Amino acid sequence: MRRNWLKFGLGLLVSLGCLTSSFAQKATTEDAVALVKKGVAYLKENGKEKAFAAFNDPQGQFVKGELYFFVYGTNGDGIVLAHGQNPKMLGKKLIDMKDVDGLPIIRDMTAIANSPEGKGWYKYKWPNSVTKAVEGKQSYVERVGDVWIGCGIYQ
Repeated sequence: MRRNWLKFGLGLLVSLGCLTSSFAQKATTEDAVALVKKGVAYLKENGKEKAFAAFNDPQGQFVKGELYFFVYGTNGDGIVLAHGQNPKMLGKKLIDMKDVDGLPIIRDMTAIANSPEGKGWYKYKWPNSVTKAVEGKQSYVERVGDVWIGCGIYQ
């Protein structure tokens, strides 16, 4: 009997551990802002070349689960300067890229970065890279000199 309770207790602990770890993987708005702030500081301290290389490293300090950076210039050309999830995006001109509802997401995020405040949130719909389902997403963008860094979370 004691052995059955021990098995039950261990099974419960394992189940709770799996449950809490799945909740821990869900990124929050605070997580996205904190990561962007870390990236802004890194860019200011190390310059574009070193920062973009770090931002593009999928195993690096700027990719955390669903959180990763996408970086564009403030000049409005929409060319991808860094992308922590998909290196094939580098150098592509995406200024007219739209979400499933037709929102010009890069154009709109560039406008937020070029606003007097230079930062803010943008909501749109985007395919989740894990589930492949189109989900609500919001991205925090912040201007740093002549570029902006974005990082999004699924809602």
